[in-house]
Formats: sequence, C-alpha cells, structure tokens
Amino acid sequence: MLYMLRITFLGTGTSQGIPIIGSSHPVCLSKNPKDKRLRVSILIQWDCFNFVVDCGPDFREQMLKTGIKTLDGILFTHEHADHTAGIDDVRPFSFRQGEVNFYAENRVIKQLNHRFEYVFKTENKYPGAPTVKIHTVTQNDRFPLKDKVITPIRVMHNKLPVLGYRVDDFAYLTDVKTIPDEAFEKLKGLDTLVINALRLEPHISHLNLEEALILVRKINPKRCYFTHISHLLGFHDTVSKQLPPNVYLAYDGLTINTN
Repeated sequence: MLYMLRITFLGTGTSQGIPIIGSSHPVCLSKNPKDKRLRVSILIQWDCFNFVVDCGPDFREQMLKTGIKTLDGILFTHEHADHTAGIDDVRPFSFRQGEVNFYAENRVIKQLNHRFEYVFKTENKYPGAPTVKIHTVTQNDRFPLKDKVITPIRVMHNKLPVLGYRVDDFAYLTDVKTIPDEAFEKLKGLDTLVINALRLEPHISHLNLEEALILVRKINPKRCYFTHISHLLGFHDTVSKQLPPNVYLAYDGLTINTN
C-alpha cells in the first residue's frame, strides 16, 4: 500500500496555456515539450486514492494522459475559469462511480452553481449531467480526505481570497500574490512546496520569479517546484539553470514522491 504521496503535475501553465493561440513568442514556438504547458492542476495519489486540485479547460486531456479510472474528489483553490472550466468532463467518472466529491469554499461553490447550474441542481436534473457531492471548506478548519487530513491555507490573488492545501509535509499554493502572516505557521516543516512563479516582470495578482524566490527562502521547504508559468518567464531549460539547488521548474507530466 502506498502511503507516501505521489504528485503528478497535470498542467503547469498560466490561464492561456503555452503556446498561446496565435503567438509568435519564441517560448510559444519552442520544440521542447517542457515548454508546452496545459492549465494548472495536480493529481495527488496515495494507496488507491486519486484526488485532483482544480479542473481547468484541459481536464479531459489531462485525465486521459493519467489513465486513471476513478476520481475520489476535486479540491478547488478558487473560481477562475482556468481552474474550473473542465467541470463538465467529470461526467465519465460520475457515470462509472456515482458521486464525485467537490471540496471548495462557500463563495466558490456559489459561483460554480451559477455557471454550472445543471450540475448542481437537485430537481428535474438532466440525466446526462454528472452527480457531485459538495463539501464546504473553510480556511480555518482542517478536514479529512480518506485517511489523510488536509490543512487549508489562505493566500491572496490580488484582492481575491484563494485556498492552498497542505497534506502531510506537502503544500500546494497557486495564484498567490501575497500570503497573510498567520498562514506561514501552516507552512512550517515542509518537505515539498509547490507555488506559482508567473514571469520575470511584476504582476498585479501573481508572484513573479523574484517574489517567489523570496517566499521560498522564508518558508524554507526542503525543495520547491514552481508552477502556473507563463511564456514570459522564459525557456524551461534556461530558467532551470538559474534557480537555487533545491528549487525547480515543474513541467507537465512531472511526477514526484513525497514523504
């Protein structure tokens, strides 16, 4: 039985993905597969369990690549389309296994209910719609996920509250611009941190590379992987050579194991 975590980066790109449609930027034209990035998401596995964090518009393609046949649940960080637009593609899992568990803050659930009403409605529901079970998450309350316990971590995406998640000594934070002081207590003693690093220039709602490195030094995990990357960060291989020894650029399909 596998009790350590197995993390697969399903997508490591920003909201438009890489390459961007119609772009002639050199990174968008790169032939290196590590420079081709689907919208950001990870698969967390242990024992026989499969959980995904976020399901953006590339969810179907990402699930086909993993080959998994069951999905125990989806943890949502926030409501933006690049993190939620793939909800309809949970249907094959729902048809096969019944309910698919959704974990999200109440605000996010309300937004998803508005945009995907046919999924969330309980009366006169279209028979081809997926069936989901809603679990409301709050930033201050840990919650069980099978035999693990999840710690939600509040971060800020400019003015929008976002949730990161910690399981064991692994933490996943995306769409971060700032981290409230009280959240750092939940990030102590990490084996592995995943956090966004969008580009070189500052951005209003995302960490740039310099800001991300400052936070890595403050949190001090054993190792860190950057995700939610845009073409403006540069070529994967070039940027990788400039990072500290314990910091890495994630790429689509990368799988790591944590304690």
